[in-house]
Amino acid sequence: MTISDQTLERMRELASRYPQPRSALLPMLHLVQSVDGEVTTDGINACAEVLGISPAEVTGVSTFYTMYKRKPVGEHHIGVCVNTLCGLLGGDAVYDALSERLGVGHNEPTADGKFSLERIECQAACTHAPVMTVDWEFIDDVTPAAAVDVVDRLERGEQVLSTRGPAIRTFQATEHTLAFPDDGLAGEGTSVDDKMLAGLRYAKEHNMSAPAHGQEA
Repeated sequence: MTISDQTLERMRELASRYPQPRSALLPMLHLVQSVDGEVTTDGINACAEVLGISPAEVTGVSTFYTMYKRKPVGEHHIGVCVNTLCGLLGGDAVYDALSERLGVGHNEPTADGKFSLERIECQAACTHAPVMTVDWEFIDDVTPAAAVDVVDRLERGEQVLSTRGPAIRTFQATEHTLAFPDDGLAGEGTSVDDKMLAGLRYAKEHNMSAPAHGQEA
């Protein structure tokens, strides 16, 4: 898919935000995905042209990070953490239930293009294991039944609220936010809850504090 003049202009806008323009490559790749639903060859070439680097350098980055996809992603991307803690607490069961419900495996889209499913090694949310993400928004403490219910509701066109963040939108909409975070959604949802504050609360109750700067622990 050819990159439009409007998208090229937005790429240049991103590049202008950094002292070293090539630092804009990561958000530029998210911008490509927000337009095309994947990192296309045309998108790679456009990034290279705007940044004055080779397509090989852009390809190296786009294939290193798993958030960048080299084949089409569904309208909604479902990611299930199956790393140690999530796996032990039911992450594999969540993934299996979703795989059966959607009829797809790892990194595969459904036939109608509505969903994609991915096994993810870690989502940095162990406090709420097992977790899954929908278009990179968290669904915490999830069960197989709850995960399937989320898919059912999205399929019916119902609103689904993430646990910590805004309502679920689409993969491409979230990708645009990753390119341009100033979308007015930062204040939506609750970013911190009682579970995440348990350690701080325990420390206060027991008069615990970190050592002063330069002091041995």
